Formats: sequence, structure tokens, C-alpha cells
Amino acid sequence: MAHDASPVDESRLKWYQGLDRYCWVVLVIAALGWLFDTMDQNLFNIVRSPSLNDLLRQQYGLTAGSPELKAAVADKSGIITAIFLIGWSAGGFVFGILGDKIGRTGTMILTILIYAIFTGLSGSPLVQTWEVYGFMRFMTGFGVGGEWAAGASLVAEVFPARSRPMALGFLQALSAIGNIMAGLITRGISEVEGGLEANWRLAYFIGAIPALLVLWIRKSVKEPEAWHEAKSVGQELGNIKELFTDPVLRRNTIAGMLMGTAGVGALWGVGFFSADMLRGELLAGGVDAKTTSIRMSNMFILQNIGAFFGIYLFAVFSEKTSRKAAFYLFFALAWASILGFFWGVQGAGADAYVRACILATIMGFCALGPFSGYTVYFPELFPTRLRSTGCGICYNAARILAAGAPFALGKFAAAMGGFAQAATVVTFIYVLGFIGTAMGPETKGKPLPE
Repeated sequence: MAHDASPVDESRLKWYQGLDRYCWVVLVIAALGWLFDTMDQNLFNIVRSPSLNDLLRQQYGLTAGSPELKAAVADKSGIITAIFLIGWSAGGFVFGILGDKIGRTGTMILTILIYAIFTGLSGSPLVQTWEVYGFMRFMTGFGVGGEWAAGASLVAEVFPARSRPMALGFLQALSAIGNIMAGLITRGISEVEGGLEANWRLAYFIGAIPALLVLWIRKSVKEPEAWHEAKSVGQELGNIKELFTDPVLRRNTIAGMLMGTAGVGALWGVGFFSADMLRGELLAGGVDAKTTSIRMSNMFILQNIGAFFGIYLFAVFSEKTSRKAAFYLFFALAWASILGFFWGVQGAGADAYVRACILATIMGFCALGPFSGYTVYFPELFPTRLRSTGCGICYNAARILAAGAPFALGKFAAAMGGFAQAATVVTFIYVLGFIGTAMGPETKGKPLPE
């Protein structure tokens, strides 16, 4: 049951007015869980190349700056990213079901502990080879994959219907703050003697801090009344088979998976390689490693400032028009913006920095926008007994389907002569987003399924 003690006409209230304190506690806690989650994800995106450069140079005895090392880093970058996405997907399946069976709050606690601990271990002395590094990233992804579905379900069930879409959009928009924090952390580390390549482990140690959030969750958040009601009437919670045997739920699940695959595949398969793209151009243009690392972080911060506004405005647009209209528009914008970034930056060399900052801000706005839609739309597709399971499947099954995208990007880039040519091929994954949007129902203005 929603918590809204407002005695006035609700139709005259803005989404953030007339809410009781508990709604805000839940939103803040869920937002922090997801914010730190995305911070940990993007610490990896920024330190991926420097960390692998350091690890592979020592593991294989390769010479710094050699063609053999560059080729090994490019190859293992795609593999490690795919491993991370597979772990993310596995966590989404497991914890999505657990979110319905044991509750949203308990699942959030488990997932935050897992992703925080294994983020810290990613920078530990245990990691001396890329294989061990891959295992740590898999386990980090396993925790990351479950947190979003539990948090989104929790907010959806606590907020009143009039406030739910914008609260969920705000939840997702704050994830961009986590991305920005990752950029600020790595920028600070880049200033340390030896730069990011010598000190990349420090970034992961900082990424373990979110584990402390668990203490606040245990003290402050209870399971939603809607979940208790579903449990009390004897409904089977988290039965994944029902998502594929019930005709309506099957359609919704397939539509959500296709939409999720488009956004996730393009962003993680191409968009989040923007830092690698800029790094390669600057180094090729003779810019020193320290300056390159600082500029990478600066660009990534701007990319996610754009993302914050794109994510929030997606939610606004979906409320003004419809969920499906918002998805159609932002999938088209995202496709164009990713191609604009990679074709605009490729070949610029030492001059890449300014244009990369401008184009990355636009790309962040457009390519991250649909992720607001996932947070708003997916909870509206499934009943309470299957909400966390359904959200977890749609958002994270996409990562299994999309896990090949970063690997394909590296292979295509090597075969076709550059990131831009490869991006042109990989971004055709947005076609799946248009198909999924056409299949899915319009949910604007409708109550959550019970």
C-alpha cells in the first residue's frame, strides 16, 4: 500500500508533494544503493585499459607500449567486459527471483554486500592475472545485477501511483551521479605519482565503501505492504515459469528483454568504450599518459552530466506523452549520438579532447535516457508476486544477449580499421529496441498490476 498522508486533492499536487517521510527514506536508500552500484561499474570502465595494461605487461612479460601489449589489452578488454555482463545477468536472474521470494529489502542487503566486497577484491593483491581479474569482475557483476530490480520494485510499491513514475525516473537519474563519482575518483588517482596505470587498484578499494550502506538499510527499511499482502494470500512468489507460460506476461517479458538488450548492448558494447576511444586517440597524438588519464576522466564526467538530464527528461517526456513514444524517440537519438561520437572522434589524435567532451555529453544524454524507461516501465509490466523477477529478467537477461557486443566491438575494430566502423555495425542492436517497444503494452496512467 502506498504511503501518502496528503489530505488535499492529489490531482493538484506535484509528484514530490504530499509524501510522507518514509517515502523519501526509501527513495534515498534505493538511490544510494543504485548510485554506488553504478559508481563501481564505471570505475571498471575507466580503469579497464590501464589495469589490463599493467596486469598483462607483467603476466606475459610484454614491453610497455609494444604492439603485442596493445593487441592483448584490446582483446582482453572485450573478454573481461563480457564476463562482467554475464555475471550481471546471472545475478539478475538469481536475485530477481529472491527479491520476490525473500523480499526487496533482504535482497538489496545481499546484493550491495556482494558488489561492494568484490569491487574491493578486484584491486587486491589476489589479482595478478587477467583470469583472476575476470572472476572478481564476474562476482561484482553478480551483485550489481540483483540490486536494481529489488530497489526499483521497492520504490514502485512504496510510492503512490501519482508519484511513482517520476520517483523511479529520479532514482535512475541519480545513477549518473555514481558515474560522475567514478570519474572524479579516477581523476584524483590520475594526479598521484605514477598515474592511473600504477594506482588503479586504489579505485577499487574506494569502491568497497558502499558496504556500509547495509547498516542503514537494516535499520530503516521494511518490506512493502504490497509484498506482504501477496505473500499472505498464498500466491507463489517468484515463479519464473509463469513469465513464459502466461500469454500476457510472456509478451511483456519478451518485449522488455528486447528493449533491455538494445540499450544495454549498445551502451556496454559501444558507448562505455568512449574512454578507451579517447585514450587511444590522445596517446596516438603524443599526449602523455597522465594528461590522457585526466582528460579521460573529465570527458566521462561530462558524459554522465548529460546522462543525468537525459534520464530525468525521459521520465518527464514519458509522462507528458506515453512510455512507448519516449522509447521510440530515445532509441533513435541514442543510435545517432553513439555514431556521432565515434565518427567525430576517430582520427582526431591530439585534437580529440574538446570534440570528445562535447559529443560525449550529447551521447550520455541520449544513450542513457532509455535506462530511465526501464526503471519506470518494467515494474508496470508485472504483478507484485513477479515484479522483482520480471524486472530482473528483462533488465539482466539483456546482458547475456549483449555480452557479445563488447567482444564483437574489439574484433570488428581490429578487422575494420577502427572503433567508428565497428560501432556502425554493433549499434544495429537498437533495431531490437524498436521491435520490443512495438510489442509492449502502453502502461501510462494505469495502476501497478496486483
